[in-house]
Amino acid sequence: MANTKTVFTCQHCGYQSAKWLGRCPDCNSWNSFVEENYTAPVAKTTKRQALYSQQPVLLRDVQLEKTERFSTNISEFDRVLGGGIVKGCVALIGGDPGIGKSTISLQICSHLVASGLTVLYVSGEESVTQTKLRAQRLGTEVSNINLYIVNQTDISAVCEYINKLKPHLVVIDSIQVMFEPSIASSPGSVSQVRECAGILTQLAKTTKTAMFIIGHVTKEGTIAGPRVLEHIVDTVLYFEGDRFSTYRILRAVKNRFGSTNEIGVFEMTSQGLLAVDNPSEIFLAERPKNISGSLVVPIVEGTRPLLVEIQALVSHAGYGYARRRAEGFDYNRLTLLVAVLEKRIGLALETTDIFVNIAGGIKVQDPAADLGVSLAVASAFRDMPVIQTLVAVGEVGLAGEIRSCSQIETRIKEAEKLGFKQCIIPATVAKGLRTSGIEIIPVKSLKEAIDTALENRL
Repeated sequence: MANTKTVFTCQHCGYQSAKWLGRCPDCNSWNSFVEENYTAPVAKTTKRQALYSQQPVLLRDVQLEKTERFSTNISEFDRVLGGGIVKGCVALIGGDPGIGKSTISLQICSHLVASGLTVLYVSGEESVTQTKLRAQRLGTEVSNINLYIVNQTDISAVCEYINKLKPHLVVIDSIQVMFEPSIASSPGSVSQVRECAGILTQLAKTTKTAMFIIGHVTKEGTIAGPRVLEHIVDTVLYFEGDRFSTYRILRAVKNRFGSTNEIGVFEMTSQGLLAVDNPSEIFLAERPKNISGSLVVPIVEGTRPLLVEIQALVSHAGYGYARRRAEGFDYNRLTLLVAVLEKRIGLALETTDIFVNIAGGIKVQDPAADLGVSLAVASAFRDMPVIQTLVAVGEVGLAGEIRSCSQIETRIKEAEKLGFKQCIIPATVAKGLRTSGIEIIPVKSLKEAIDTALENRL
């Protein structure tokens, strides 16, 4: 019988120590060590070889096959995946509790079964009765015999179900409750999550079965468990947005079969998550008129252009300590832009509180939004509204210069489609642009852009 000993394992990176440590020496995280029982694996090798017996072959003898995809019939989800689900693909879906991970998974199962495919839904957190009640509430219940649901947390039993049913798609809800019986640690530990994810990934590759693995997130917003979990899967999807808000953003941060940083926009309704075909119009539907600190910026997420409203509020710091807050925009980037406005433009922002918000709950990572944020802050500071039909795009440098950005024509066409009349862009990309219904205003510096936007020279 194998000897069992007690070890302390970091829940962030998997580092193991014989004694408890306050800070992990590997990933420098605090209070992340949990006591676990560790048993050296002895009989697991024979079992793994029996499950996944595949002989080495010469590279020249490998026959290339066309990448086969099957659609989920949910346009926004297919967009994020790169055109549909690839056979043998393993996708990790993460997000806050109650944001819609299980809901979208059950909707996908319903659509695939309606197309004649076989789906296995492994629910480790809900009973089969609870899952059916949720399906009835969402209106996704189907009478097709190709949808199988099981309440199981033993990874060995799940593998047996997969080998027996041979489904086209398997949904694991969630990876934190799955466990391998040969490992002494409890479900959700680093050892269990790493081992179960490795078994499922290997099984998906050998049987060409697509898998969706649902994972919980930590308070920092990352997938709970070791970082290796994100490395071994093919696709990593994150649900963004407030759980109490109507709209959800599905973002692909890793995709071996499609574009990274692609997003899908969904609306949470009583029938589940519905795809939003024109998110730009939705994000601008409630934009106020003739209010300072509001500006529209055309950004690009993956291959999709989006128009988002940037809101800024500048007020006097009543307690002598200036605060900076950003929702949907990088805080460090905001402080950099405020420093540029103070040094290069001469705005007295050192004694003011500055708040920046991206309306609609979307998180902007495009550096081309720098100019829009700077103009919104300047507008709020001077209490001068920006012209309602104006958009601005460009990256701001430390010298106050406006730098070029990619896909400028795509951004301008999206703004023109929604009725905007003027667009401030970097002067370096203004040559050769073909536009008809929108006026192009090239600028070289941030000061020139602020004078153009706020002095009503248009």
